[in-house]
Amino acid sequence: MNKQRRSRIAEALELISEAREILEEVRDEEQESYDNLPEGLQAAERGEQMQENVDNLEEFIGYLEETGSLEEM
Repeated sequence: MNKQRRSRIAEALELISEAREILEEVRDEEQESYDNLPEGLQAAERGEQMQENVDNLEEFIGYLEETGSLEEM
C-alpha cells in the first residue's frame, strides 16, 4: 500500500476514534440516567428502552474497536 492510502486510512481511523469517544460519552450519560431512575421506572418501558440504548451503544462501540486491525496495514 502506498503512502497516500496509508495516510487516508490513518485519517479515517482518527475519525473513527473520535466517533467512538462520542458514543462512549453518550453511553455513559445514558447509563448514569438509567442508574438514577427509581427501581420501578428502571423496570418500566422507559427504563428498559434506556438499557437497550446502552446495550446498542456498547455493540456499536465494539464494532468501531474492531477497526483497529486496519492499523496493521
